[in-house]
Amino acid sequence: MAVAAWRKGIAEFIGAFTLIFIGAGAILTAGSTSTSDLLLVALAHGLAIGVMVSALAHVSGGHFNPAVTFGALVSRQISPRLAVVYWVAQLLGGLGGALALAGVFPASIWQPYHLGTPTLGNTVSLGWDVGIGTGILVEAILTFFLVFVIFGTGIDPKGSFNAVGGLAIGLTISIDIMMGGPLTGAAMNPARWFGPAVVSGFFDNWYVYWIGPFIGGAFAALLYANVFLEKSR
Repeated sequence: MAVAAWRKGIAEFIGAFTLIFIGAGAILTAGSTSTSDLLLVALAHGLAIGVMVSALAHVSGGHFNPAVTFGALVSRQISPRLAVVYWVAQLLGGLGGALALAGVFPASIWQPYHLGTPTLGNTVSLGWDVGIGTGILVEAILTFFLVFVIFGTGIDPKGSFNAVGGLAIGLTISIDIMMGGPLTGAAMNPARWFGPAVVSGFFDNWYVYWIGPFIGGAFAALLYANVFLEKSR
């Protein structure tokens, strides 16, 4: 039986909400965005998505990310109408997760970190400034890895790790953050940026977190769909 679009939308909302509440929340509980807490933050994001994909992928596919949905759209794995439903649900989920964090933590704790909003690395944390072009490239490559793994485990019915797709997807997010966290925050997801940014009012270099993920997601989706995904006869 086909799942109604509104049910899929609720699933996407819950997944995005979880990512922000747990992922960005880990930054606030750690009280730092430094590399010393990178493993904690990476695992929090990866496990949050891993468990939600395992719980809800059978409902909506477990996108929880506008860039993943965009990749599915351009590779014709999802209809334009359903993609819009997903995008609205994902952004609202991100916003809801950020509002929940703002309600849990006092402003004195979350304001220094802009509620966990991803941002480009600077001379204080890295010893060099990450530029706009570099930031877009990093986000595109990291999102490419994520969407490629999602196609290979969650979308391709013949994927060898289909039954444990949540684990593979969660681990991909974690390793992406381990590498790219200090550079861009490793959002890989416009909803991950959108919720905390809107609630905290921090919009620096906002376009990095839309352009990069959408480019990387589209490229990964088109590559997998045209090279590895067997067409139904």
